[in-house]
Amino acid sequence: MQLEFLGTGSGVPGKFRNVSSTALKLLDECNSVWLFDCGEGTQQQILRTNLKPRKINKIFITHLHGDHIFGLPGLLSSRSFQGGNTPLTIYGPKGIKDFVRVSLSVSQTKLSYKINYVEIKQPGVILDDDKFKVTIGRLDHQIASYGFRVEEKDHPGELLVDKLKEAGIPSGPVYGKIKNGQTVTLDDGRVIDGKQYIGPAQKGRTVTIIGDTRSNLSSYNLAQNADVLVHESTFGKGESRLAHSYYHSTNMQAAKLAKKAGVHKLLLTHISARYTGGMAYELQKQARSIFPNSRVVKDFDIIDIPFDKNN
Repeated sequence: MQLEFLGTGSGVPGKFRNVSSTALKLLDECNSVWLFDCGEGTQQQILRTNLKPRKINKIFITHLHGDHIFGLPGLLSSRSFQGGNTPLTIYGPKGIKDFVRVSLSVSQTKLSYKINYVEIKQPGVILDDDKFKVTIGRLDHQIASYGFRVEEKDHPGELLVDKLKEAGIPSGPVYGKIKNGQTVTLDDGRVIDGKQYIGPAQKGRTVTIIGDTRSNLSSYNLAQNADVLVHESTFGKGESRLAHSYYHSTNMQAAKLAKKAGVHKLLLTHISARYTGGMAYELQKQARSIFPNSRVVKDFDIIDIPFDKNN
């Protein structure tokens, strides 16, 4: 599981930061990529990575401001040209379906795959399968804006092969039954409880991605104990009043949230164009004064999300 940042700027594209888009790479987990927001030029950013558009099968849109959605028509079209023929689901606020369908219709774009739309009506769980659960919360922005909490289901414990060999249990199809926790009877008459030969379950990882917002309780609920919190940082220290008037957050507010919610790592994105060069690192330094494990990300940063070895 990795996060790859395709755009970390706010408002308009800049020379060093494109507008918002973040890829959650789940290639080992389910051979797919989930995209969070798709600002203008996202497909151009993808060309500079190893990402394959055909691997993108879910796109989550935090809100409908242009710097978060203007890249959708081009990316969806290119996905079709580049061999993507499997269905894709777009999750987003009411209106995302109209935006995409009108854009594709006016440009007479024909896709080789089906798009499923899930328009958000209220906070809650919007996806729950055998591997992941995704919960959304309403944030505080000028228009409907949402945060996403992606929870990986716990991984079953590993089969304790050495313990099986010590017990004189030969390998074969019976190992599969034991790994499933079944009780089996061996050829020599012994009855084996499979649960005794399986290691502890590995706790799944949690990633929280917060869209544009002012400080609010929903962000805290989504972020609790997350392995990684991705949070906007449009403004810096001392600019909380300005951030509030523009319905955004400061780096310090994000750091306070990370500390209060008990997250492991804070990644700051959606950086205003005013913070260039060393000024962006000053944002990071300020945030670390409150939450040491903070980082201001830049375009094309890749962040690994390892399992917690203590669980």
